[in-house]
Amino acid sequence: MTEEEALASGLSGELTAEGHRLLARVYYADTDFSGVVYHARYLEFLERGRSDYLRLAGVRHTELLEGMRGGHIVWIVRRIEIDFVRPARMDDVLVVETRTERISGARIFMAQQISRGGETLIRAKVEAAIIDANGRPKRFPAEWIAAFMPARTEAS
Repeated sequence: MTEEEALASGLSGELTAEGHRLLARVYYADTDFSGVVYHARYLEFLERGRSDYLRLAGVRHTELLEGMRGGHIVWIVRRIEIDFVRPARMDDVLVVETRTERISGARIFMAQQISRGGETLIRAKVEAAIIDANGRPKRFPAEWIAAFMPARTEAS
């Protein structure tokens, strides 16, 4: 492993028994005039968690875009629900956790949480889907279901 690969290996967080965990620091650019994280920036932290979860599970957005997985496939967020519990502040180190609740056809339902020092700051429910180049829903491939629901597929 090169020095650059070793350094980059921590960027994507880690897969856990429940899903995925990512550390993220709050920077000045993430905050509003009071030093508290601006509400819309939480969407970016959540997106990073989902994207790195996909990456570590073997699904790369660039491969999908280039058609390397049997055609042009796009992940889209169909719905997101967020509960703002407590604020994050500049220089906080956040833990973004993502887990798959279920997969149905073209849709995946995920639960996400952002915490600081064991204290929950944000809870989110996300419904995402995969579509083809024409915007039509595309069923989840079996290998993706196994990657995102390992406990369920092993028990089956």
